[in-house]
Amino acid sequence: MIAVRKIFVFVLTLMVLNLTAQPAANISLAGSWAFKIDSLNEGETSSWYNKPVSFFKQQINLPGTMDDAYFGNPVITKPELTRAVMLHLWRKVSYTGAAWYQKEITIPAGWDKKHIELFLERVIWQTNIWVDGEKINEMGESLVAPHTFNLSNYLKPGKHIITLRIDNSRKYDISLGTANFAQAYTDDTQIIWNGVIGKIELRSTSKIYIENLQVFPETKENIIKVVSIINNSLVKTTKASLYLSAANGAIKFTAFSLNVTLNPGVNEITSIIKTNGDLKKWDEFNPALYSLNLSVKSAYGNDVSTTFFGVRTISTTNAHLQINNRPLFLRGTLECSIFPKLGHAPMEKNGWRKVFQTAKTYGLNHLRFHSWCPPAAAFEVADELGFYLQIELPAWTYKIGQDKLADNFLQAEAKRIIQYYGNHPSFCFWSMGNEMQGNMQWLSDEVMALKAIDKRRLYTTTTFTFEEGFGKWPVPADDYFITQYTKKGWVRGQGIFDTEAPSFNKDYTSAMDSLPVPLITHEVGQYAVYPNMKEVSKYTGVLKPVNFIAVKNDLIKKNLLPLANDFTLASGKLAVLLYKEEIERALKTRRASGFQLLDLHDFPGQGTALVGILDAFWESKGLITPDNFRKFCSSVVPLVRFKKVTYTNDETFSASVEVANFSAAPIKQASVNWQISTESKQVIAKGRYNPSTIEIGNGITLGNITASLNKISTAQKLTLSVRIENTNYSNSWNIWVYPKILPKVNTAAVFTTDYTEAINALNKGKTVLLNPAKEKINGVEGKFVQVFWSPVHFPNQPGTMGLLINPAHPAFAHFPTDEYSNWQWWDLCKNSTTLILDSVGINPSAIVLRDVDNFFKNRNMASIIEAKVSKGKLLLCTMDLQHDLEKRPVACQLKYSLLQYMDGNKFNPVTNLNENNLKKIIKQ
Repeated sequence: MIAVRKIFVFVLTLMVLNLTAQPAANISLAGSWAFKIDSLNEGETSSWYNKPVSFFKQQINLPGTMDDAYFGNPVITKPELTRAVMLHLWRKVSYTGAAWYQKEITIPAGWDKKHIELFLERVIWQTNIWVDGEKINEMGESLVAPHTFNLSNYLKPGKHIITLRIDNSRKYDISLGTANFAQAYTDDTQIIWNGVIGKIELRSTSKIYIENLQVFPETKENIIKVVSIINNSLVKTTKASLYLSAANGAIKFTAFSLNVTLNPGVNEITSIIKTNGDLKKWDEFNPALYSLNLSVKSAYGNDVSTTFFGVRTISTTNAHLQINNRPLFLRGTLECSIFPKLGHAPMEKNGWRKVFQTAKTYGLNHLRFHSWCPPAAAFEVADELGFYLQIELPAWTYKIGQDKLADNFLQAEAKRIIQYYGNHPSFCFWSMGNEMQGNMQWLSDEVMALKAIDKRRLYTTTTFTFEEGFGKWPVPADDYFITQYTKKGWVRGQGIFDTEAPSFNKDYTSAMDSLPVPLITHEVGQYAVYPNMKEVSKYTGVLKPVNFIAVKNDLIKKNLLPLANDFTLASGKLAVLLYKEEIERALKTRRASGFQLLDLHDFPGQGTALVGILDAFWESKGLITPDNFRKFCSSVVPLVRFKKVTYTNDETFSASVEVANFSAAPIKQASVNWQISTESKQVIAKGRYNPSTIEIGNGITLGNITASLNKISTAQKLTLSVRIENTNYSNSWNIWVYPKILPKVNTAAVFTTDYTEAINALNKGKTVLLNPAKEKINGVEGKFVQVFWSPVHFPNQPGTMGLLINPAHPAFAHFPTDEYSNWQWWDLCKNSTTLILDSVGINPSAIVLRDVDNFFKNRNMASIIEAKVSKGKLLLCTMDLQHDLEKRPVACQLKYSLLQYMDGNKFNPVTNLNENNLKKIIKQ
């Protein structure tokens, strides 16, 4: 590289700049193109590039894709509940291979002696160009950046034919074999489309033009370094004048100019802008943006380039993230190019505003782009709204550093990411890919090389490494670390919430106390929500929800469709409950630097992973409002630590109150109050802490709570709420209180765990509460937490998707409950076996407590049923109501409530169940 390096130092002072440079002229090539599929890959050998436009029999609109135009192989998929059908959404047409696009263009006379570039904003995967039948000696190859071509020597004023050959077939092993899970190249979310999306245009500049412009704010030195790459395409050295200016909105700053000599080819010019240190800083609370304008004037014309940047410092201190020397906590989710109408990412800012504004409404400040890099529009919106982005190379491979062609491609992609997106202040974090394995030393070396040339962000070698990597990771190249567990334990609830009794006084400090760099928890959540049948009508684009329709058809066949909406709400409410505790536990952990949910919205690929509070369109499922979600997911969150959720009324409730404050500043003279109240709004206890300053950070204890529960005489759900007065910051939690001593139930009902005893009593016309040992029940192992990720992707998971409850059922008259699994059900769910009733032929009215099965099986399942058997009446409960009742007040209370129900005239089963069918579900 021929480089001319000159350093200019000046102080920025406020004044109005009247910059009158004209922008480069562009010709849009959007519109109709002649088109032909090259399924036999014969186009180049058969010289299609020399064929007239009439040879290409079809027409297609660009920007656009073959899927948009319905070109390709029709995809016929029957909506059946098979793994193949349920893997993902389905394309209407599909095509992998080469396709040809041709268009006649006219170059204006004014473009004579201009540098002319063809700009294709995004393509999958390779592009070749012919002009008037002559092949351009360069190839476009990228999944992350525009394909650009220098056509200066080919396009003279007048008419020309441009021919594109675009090949979307796999080129290098950057993904998991044929699975293609890297989100830059997959049919799981973004489809493997063929075409051009985004801007498609010819751009003209002078022969001396600005090839790239990079801005490096260095706040410690109070300088802004500007690196200009100027290309002199002439064959001789040329003199030119450079004009550089910066502005923040309407406020413009002193222009700077210099005369330079440019050698033929690429010239790199570094300019140092010395500031007074009073520039506005960019962050989530004040996303201040500056524009930088560079004009190059010579005898051969003028070229102008404008870029935007923010002044911010992203760093680490004591193994915690910092933004502008202030503690930073990332509240993030993933974006896996999930855009079901388009089949690809939106290329305009409006499409991204919906994403980022919705995420912000739910309290998030961070997006991780899983194994892909979004287009410029995403960065621009994130810059404007103050979002912290993690960008990843298009890689999810276990062979990193072992395939020379793939490695070279990824190295080139990294350089393109810097070139096109490096100036965006929202681009704060860079991971080399998802769950990488292979030659990890190669990966580490690549990170060190990137850090040496671009220190504007933090880097990590991989987003999560598997267990065998621990002891080696994080490596010195990692500025931060992303994982779900360390050698000392889990750092997300997915591995804890179903195995440990509910406890709200824990965090992950012990699991991460030895890590030398900040930790962000990996893919938190993954709690499956039942498909929303109402969502089907939203799929009006290139993808069909065949997987949703298959579930619907299965429900129809099993007479369960009327319950579909209830299944969605019940499983979704349980997911919200678990996400709340996931987020709060992370916020309580002093050493944590954030979390990345999987996901705030659904991931319809990889086995129909409907793990979101929102659907795949970033729209609500009706599970929780943004306001309520922000109570536990925001820059400021009141938190409470307490030992358990279930109590007896002879106990004293105790807790400690703290706040996680990751706002822009300390909260001065903050008054915090708390209260415990019943569902009827009766206040059981309350208190208020003296005003104090809540500093930035977490683990900030405000005081304790002590409340006697002896005023509670009947089973009650209580709500503990904490509020920071004169703010919008509040939060709440539920606890359940049960009488220590229950009244004796004067009932003739027989309570037994023995099947034979139950049958004998039923044959005598008695009322029986049968509660077999869980190992005596034919069914599914009881769990509290619903299935992980996807029951299609991981089909052998035990358990269900939570309980579906009718709180108004008289069986629960003495057992307070919501319509869904809440924490008080944990012990009962874990000590149970769920009944499978498909072979029993039982009427839905016989189900007192229904379990929501996973949507890949849709079995008729329950934990409590009632029926007439022989001459008697049976209530069958498969949750343990027999053992260790002195330690299990919830089981005591449910047993009491069921017996009270059976003793009254409301217990009148209408379903008949013969003994042969009963034997199908109870082992003898």
